[in-house]
Amino acid sequence: MKAIILAGGSGSRLWPLSRKQYPKQLLKIEGDLSLLQSTVKRLLTLVDAEEIIAITNSEQAGDVKLQLRDIAPESTVISEPVAKNTAPAIATSLKELEKNSGEDEIILIVPCDHLIKDTETFTQSIRAGINLANDGWLVTFGVKPTYAETGYGYIQAGEKLDNGFKVNKFIEKPEQSLAEKFAANKDYFWNSGIFMAKLSTFKNEFEKHAQNVFENCSDYEKLPEISFDYAVLEKSNNIALVELKSDWVDVGSWHSLYRVNPKDSNGNVLTGNVVTNDVKNSFIYSSKELIAVSGLENIILVETEDAIMACRKDRAQDVKVLYDRLKEKESETVELHKTVFRPWGYYTCLNRGDGYQTKMICVHPGQKLSIQSHNHRSEHWVVLEGTACVILDDVTHTLQAGNSIDIPVKAIHSLQNPYETDLKIIEVQKGEILLESDIIRYQDMYNRV
Repeated sequence: MKAIILAGGSGSRLWPLSRKQYPKQLLKIEGDLSLLQSTVKRLLTLVDAEEIIAITNSEQAGDVKLQLRDIAPESTVISEPVAKNTAPAIATSLKELEKNSGEDEIILIVPCDHLIKDTETFTQSIRAGINLANDGWLVTFGVKPTYAETGYGYIQAGEKLDNGFKVNKFIEKPEQSLAEKFAANKDYFWNSGIFMAKLSTFKNEFEKHAQNVFENCSDYEKLPEISFDYAVLEKSNNIALVELKSDWVDVGSWHSLYRVNPKDSNGNVLTGNVVTNDVKNSFIYSSKELIAVSGLENIILVETEDAIMACRKDRAQDVKVLYDRLKEKESETVELHKTVFRPWGYYTCLNRGDGYQTKMICVHPGQKLSIQSHNHRSEHWVVLEGTACVILDDVTHTLQAGNSIDIPVKAIHSLQNPYETDLKIIEVQKGEILLESDIIRYQDMYNRV
């Protein structure tokens, strides 16, 4: 068996904690591991690390590589030039696997935004689908509904098969009344988004139902933005369902996080600097500032450094509407957090405008940024605290507090701190593109090249 992890996406329904360039799958939602790392750890009970491919977009590729370094360093990370939804991502990954896999190789495809604690039962459920996959079925894994969820897709099971059922149809996120009917009917399952089939089966299904996607995945400009469900699953009559019997939560909304977290005597999930009076059945999250709430029920309130989001708990899916409106307005709050943590330290975005960006960068002792260049921006560095070791076009500069240096466009450079105290600098970026994707790495102690 080989595995594909769908590691892209913006996590828009978990805004403002999840951002486009650092979305939910990279966050430590529960415990010491991110959702991505937890997904890899589960897969290692089924496949070896070198048999795992994680596909993401260019803006997130560096962080994905970094997170996989300690858990599965032999795994492969594929970077899409632009996100086009799950059908192109799966097609691109299959093309990569095709280079070193036989037609009968079993391929398991999983999202990386699930909370699953019962790894043993998860592994047993996945193995239960192998015979169906070997018989030529495209296997999907369904979860028995425990309540009427309008944020999940549903699958109607039909004829009984070995260890599963033939799928009658897929239903996209339903209205509340329909979701209640599905939850009460034993023939309906939540769509987990986990798939399994032989490589040849995946290829055949693409050729029948979405040939243009599979043939053009080397040219993303020609690809439609379409999900695997719409492109293939809903058109095929060759889909089998196996019940996923482990615990399973799709971390798709703040309401889903409320459901899985322990609650106080008033039914509240409170995180951070929060004070309440007569508050019930609510989710309140503070990253830094004090949140004081009185006399409210069934609310979600989330504070980050640069944004506050509030909604009724039963309207948690509407957070995506807010995200889309902010995206239309080109709000910087959908892109990246003000403070971003990196293996070498962190940076805080102080100001941003048309063609410029200012950051405060902190490099911890003994750490260093990659040797890199930028095609679209210049940088000006001013040392605030500590001593900076700057490599610029193979020349080493030692800068003390108050010293500054210019980094021209396309210059190969690195900021390093071989000393015993934190290094803090102000970085002023100037250029037409000021994105992490404009970082070209040549050498990196964190293996992000």
